[in-house]
Amino acid sequence: MGDAEFERLHPEIRRRFSVGLASGELCVGQGVMDRIWHGRAFVKPFLAVGGLRNILLPRTGRDVPFRIENVPYADSFGRETVTFVRTFALPGGPRRFDATMVLGPGGDRVLDYLGTHQHLASDLHPSAEPDGSLLITSGEHRFREGPLDVRVPELLGGRAEVRESFDERTGRFRIDVRVVNRYFGPLFGYQGSFTAAYADVPSRGVRAGLRPVREEVRA
Repeated sequence: MGDAEFERLHPEIRRRFSVGLASGELCVGQGVMDRIWHGRAFVKPFLAVGGLRNILLPRTGRDVPFRIENVPYADSFGRETVTFVRTFALPGGPRRFDATMVLGPGGDRVLDYLGTHQHLASDLHPSAEPDGSLLITSGEHRFREGPLDVRVPELLGGRAEVRESFDERTGRFRIDVRVVNRYFGPLFGYQGSFTAAYADVPSRGVRAGLRPVREEVRA
């Protein structure tokens, strides 16, 4: 996203997505997901497996308390990284959906690593919508573990679409996430709203358990 397009975003969206080492700010959102949903029954085993590494959500629910932590840091390879750790207070215990966004080697793209071990990676494609909201779509996914570095086939993978906007009437951010498979349709998603609070990174730092267990260097 270029500077001109970034300026088209609502000012509150711009601030939230300016969190980084340069700004020295972190952002914590607190709110409620109105609905967490799944697609057809056959997707549930795949979501359950992903849930073991905080990838996707294996449960559904309504009016679920929600927290998202966006904290910038330099990873072990010196890359600027921002956490996107989402915690959902579901019945039976909280579940997490973890991601870390890393600035690509050339500084011209953002890599999205999913899960506790950064097993899945894809490029993100952000764009500004006419109403000032932000639309993020994911590109091709790759699976990385040890010597393996393979493209996830379209038959198994999903395309993520994230829409985030700011409601001036309520002073809340609205979010709508959908993951769709080209052949099987919608896999899972959630929508709801939250408020955001900011703090200085030096005063708060990266709390224990927020960074991934393993970091992947392959871009």
